[in-house]
Amino acid sequence: MALALGLAISPARAESGIASVYSYGRLTADGERFDPRAMTAAHRTLPFGTLVRVTTSAGRSILVRINDRGPYVRGRIIDLTPAGAHALGFSGLMHVTVEPLGQYRPRHGDFGFF
Repeated sequence: MALALGLAISPARAESGIASVYSYGRLTADGERFDPRAMTAAHRTLPFGTLVRVTTSAGRSILVRINDRGPYVRGRIIDLTPAGAHALGFSGLMHVTVEPLGQYRPRHGDFGFF
């Protein structure tokens, strides 16, 4: 799977905590235009471009790319776009596990899903 997504493999350190939904701002911290339909997220420390697996306690999971900074609320570990939250089945807050998978490197033919 790592080869199919164009990832640079790195050691994963999963963290658990609260995910929230955000939909503010015109630009993300890495300079991209904010797209509430994209599978992207904000994290305080992971490098921009990191692809992470976000898994709920019910076992639902998605892949998102880090392109913004946040959340800045104590106890929260990741801010998801509305599309990401919808894919996980929530609209407010949810307990999740975040597992970094590596750097996303777009290749010719990628369609900008992340």
